[in-house]
Amino acid sequence: MHKIRVKLILALVVIGTVFSIKNASAQFAVIDPSNIAQSIVNTTKEIAHASKTVSNTLDTFKETKKVYEQGKEYYDALKSVNHLVKDAKKVQKTLLLLGEITDIYITNFQLMLSDKNFRADELNAIAHGYAKLLDESADVLSDLKNIININGLSMTDAERMERIDKAYDAISNYRNLVAYYTRKNISVSYLRAKKINDTDRIIGLYGTANDKYW
Repeated sequence: MHKIRVKLILALVVIGTVFSIKNASAQFAVIDPSNIAQSIVNTTKEIAHASKTVSNTLDTFKETKKVYEQGKEYYDALKSVNHLVKDAKKVQKTLLLLGEITDIYITNFQLMLSDKNFRADELNAIAHGYAKLLDESADVLSDLKNIININGLSMTDAERMERIDKAYDAISNYRNLVAYYTRKNISVSYLRAKKINDTDRIIGLYGTANDKYW
């Protein structure tokens, strides 16, 4: 964990350097910050792949969650990095948004797996929906990785910032879409529970609409 944190801090310092110092090629000689983005993309893709290939039960979901827990170390370390220049901060926020998308999926789908209001085929369909959204949001980060790549210095600061803003907006939209998708699926369970006067159980399981993810 300590090694991961140090690597992330150094990488983000380098990211900040590219925006604050011209002719900064030498600053990238030691660490390529795009590797950090690639690691996060890879973890997200692995989670998406697992959610499409395993049977969706609480037991098999443990494997998906294990991949998530391993990748979460990157996000936890990333959150602890402070005092970044504006542009590097935007990169950090974009990476963390992808982490939040994964959090929403892992947290809520795990609860859905224990919700008797969903059939097995419905859970598989829900998992595939999450997997598609995870895949597409990870693809946005793949573009961000290319923007901050050490070989991408021919881009002007203004051009780079414009691309970063677009990536942030796209990931933000995916975060909102995943939250909406989660709310809609939970609402199906709530309506089914309402028919049999079982809404207290659903609220106890997922929380209320005022809670974080739905």
